[in-house]
Amino acid sequence: MKVFILMFMLAVTAQSYAIEISDVKLDEKIQLDKYPLVLNGAGVRKKFLIKAYVGALYLHEKTRFADNVLADTGAKRMAYFMLRDVPGQQVLDRINEAIVANNSLDEMKVLEKRFYEFEKIFLKIPQVKKGDIITLDYIPGIGTRVSFNNVDKGSIEGAEFYRSLLKTWVGSKPIQASLKKSVLGEE
Repeated sequence: MKVFILMFMLAVTAQSYAIEISDVKLDEKIQLDKYPLVLNGAGVRKKFLIKAYVGALYLHEKTRFADNVLADTGAKRMAYFMLRDVPGQQVLDRINEAIVANNSLDEMKVLEKRFYEFEKIFLKIPQVKKGDIITLDYIPGIGTRVSFNNVDKGSIEGAEFYRSLLKTWVGSKPIQASLKKSVLGEE
């Protein structure tokens, strides 16, 4: 009987999380408002061999193709699970660099006001510490919702903005190539 109980407990524990990366346990499935999402993939963002965060991409169904992720009009979540302390401005700067690298000047001009709104929202996060969680959600009909430790910091309208933001991780010039492969479930 003890063996059965132990096996049951292990099975329940194994089902609770899809994976564990750098001591961060990631749920296989989440609920984003009324939308059920599954973990597409996750990996560690490193800068000069220093682990910065675990990035996790949640979609309504798994795909290994960046074009599918960017074309998908359904709900999505890109989550950062911080592995070290950094100024919020530094996180924003890295995102901005990747946005500029992955979007044309025309795309940037069309979305200029929304990028400004994003920066204004993100600046409400002056310091990010190890263990903090930043989520960037796309919710159809609402747009991009930025949350910090499960506290909503603000939203930006439009699917186009989220698509431009998501290119940071799955675009042609991602913030880190190995992280792109990981969030696309290739590694």
